[in-house]
Amino acid sequence: MEELKLFYTIAEVSKLTGIKSYILRYWESEFKHLQPEREKGRRRYRNEDVKMVLCIKKLLYDEGYTIAGARSKLRKELKLEPEPKPVNPRENGYKETINKLKNQLEALREIVRKKE
Repeated sequence: MEELKLFYTIAEVSKLTGIKSYILRYWESEFKHLQPEREKGRRRYRNEDVKMVLCIKKLLYDEGYTIAGARSKLRKELKLEPEPKPVNPRENGYKETINKLKNQLEALREIVRKKE
């Protein structure tokens, strides 16, 4: 039986999980909760990181999720905060303006109906 270690190298995680090192590095950029510690530039994966890799692998390879879908699923399962949506300051202004215009049009229609 293999003894659990405190930290694993990327090569060890690759061997344990069957995921190539370059894919692990890519996943780190896509899944913000997969961020192994670094010491002198070398990644040090904890047991929690290895579990996260296995979970991501299951979602992507076994269950057929996309990267975005897996990210969303993990967020829900781990009850994590959703990533904030980019704010478009004009969007709220447009909706407000459109609603005002609709109300003004309705008022004008009522005035025209009363005069007929």
